[in-house]
Amino acid sequence: MKYASFVTLNLAALLVAGCSSTPTKVDSGSIRAATFSFIARTPGTAPAFADLRQQVDTMIQDSITRNLASKGLSRVASGGDVTVAYLLIVGNNVSTVAIHDHFGYGRDFAALQDKAQDGYSASKNPNYFEAGTLLIDIIDAKTFKLLKRSYVTRPLLRDPSAEVQATRLQEAVNAALGDVRIVR
Repeated sequence: MKYASFVTLNLAALLVAGCSSTPTKVDSGSIRAATFSFIARTPGTAPAFADLRQQVDTMIQDSITRNLASKGLSRVASGGDVTVAYLLIVGNNVSTVAIHDHFGYGRDFAALQDKAQDGYSASKNPNYFEAGTLLIDIIDAKTFKLLKRSYVTRPLLRDPSAEVQATRLQEAVNAALGDVRIVR
């Protein structure tokens, strides 16, 4: 448990301290909105692991939807007051993979992936680990201004049950969106 806390704290500190112009945190204050929608999935041929990816996307979107609904935002299929984008980065001491299907175009996910990899590989602990970072953006749907960017990094478990996975994901989303303030 101490190792997991150590890794999480180191990753968070390194991601925040990055010197790139791509911010890992953005907070423009209270968000004036009543509805939200997600960025549409990137079109194209589905990869071999698309079934698993779809399950993870559904779990992430359900967790975000529950969190934002508790703050008074209703999910709509498209055209909400704000758009929610998210980036999932999974990695270990050596490499990372970014799943950016719901992050949108023209947004520098590669720089964010590099920051996560720097954080993952910066630990002096030689033991192997796997971690995941979920970055969530809230974007004004009219001006496309980034209103809020937040992320959370957690160690990954090997073969967790669906219930454990859903609980941990909801906890991660709640941590990432914990300070989001919504006004109507």
